[in-house]
Amino acid sequence: MTQKNPLISVIKKVLPATVTIVISRDYRAVQKEAIKQIPLFSKGSMKKFKIPEDEIDENGMVKTGSGSGFIADPSGIIVSNRHVIGSYPAKYTVILSNGKKYDAKVIARDPISDVSILKIEDSNKFPTLKLGNSSNLELGETVLAAGNALGIFQNTVSSGIISGLARSISAQVESGSPMQEIHGLIQTDAAINPGNSGGPLVNLKGEVIGINVAIIFGAQNIGFTLPINTVKKDLEDIKKYGHIRRPFLGVQYINITPEIKKHFKLDVEQGAVIMSGSPYTPAIIPNSPAHRAGIKEKDIILECNNQKITDSKTLGDFLENLSVNDIVKLKVFRKGKEFETQVVLQERK
Repeated sequence: MTQKNPLISVIKKVLPATVTIVISRDYRAVQKEAIKQIPLFSKGSMKKFKIPEDEIDENGMVKTGSGSGFIADPSGIIVSNRHVIGSYPAKYTVILSNGKKYDAKVIARDPISDVSILKIEDSNKFPTLKLGNSSNLELGETVLAAGNALGIFQNTVSSGIISGLARSISAQVESGSPMQEIHGLIQTDAAINPGNSGGPLVNLKGEVIGINVAIIFGAQNIGFTLPINTVKKDLEDIKKYGHIRRPFLGVQYINITPEIKKHFKLDVEQGAVIMSGSPYTPAIIPNSPAHRAGIKEKDIILECNNQKITDSKTLGDFLENLSVNDIVKLKVFRKGKEFETQVVLQERK
């Protein structure tokens, strides 16, 4: 008798709670934005720029994107990526693996991580996926990625292994937003295609250990997922406070690498140098915890709660594991001298 692949039972557990999310917007708004983003248009060609009528539904809406997600609570709480949902006014339709469709409402967007949370309603309970633990993962673990590949192939599953931990990449979380560092990612060689974003990465128990977030174009078998423990905190905040609470220090910084040290002629080997990466954003946010604690531009934060800030353990990584109202001790280097100060983290608005 032929023995069945053990992955089959995992797939049967995962797919019913994996969803497709379709984003639709008013075609007139989409058309206006498209024209604004193409300044080479002449007035005459602007008039000719139209969305094909067969792509506009009876309500004047046009599909602008799609992605994946998964149901994390039987009441209809769905987890996905912030970059899938976006920030523009839109209509969201969730499609279950059995083809049933629901209108969805966005109830939260994480201000730091690439996470969004939606809600669908039904008199019956929804199938869910159990959330695993992403703090005890090991290289080589077998994993499955599920989602809506390329926005076309629903119920797509791929397998692979965990091929890296604590990875960092620069990514644009939302259209029009500046590039930002996303830390602590899980790297996998399981195929993650456009449209898979927001879908679950699960272990052999069928537990979600990450949210598929990005691929490296031009490379093969390199995908990244957000650790699920980050999402657990978001879900707990929503249940307790009705929104996501994230701790806020109020600084822009650049992590010191050998190249950064040499370029800026710094006196220390590691830490976070307080410096704005944009002429439109101050290095120290006015009235922030850092501002009230006397942190200044060009200061270098060396330690957070007696732990050194390094290229592999950044200031952002420390803040990720802290909470609103936590008291944080910082060791700071300024003009050849070190000193310590304390800050009380406030909620990011």
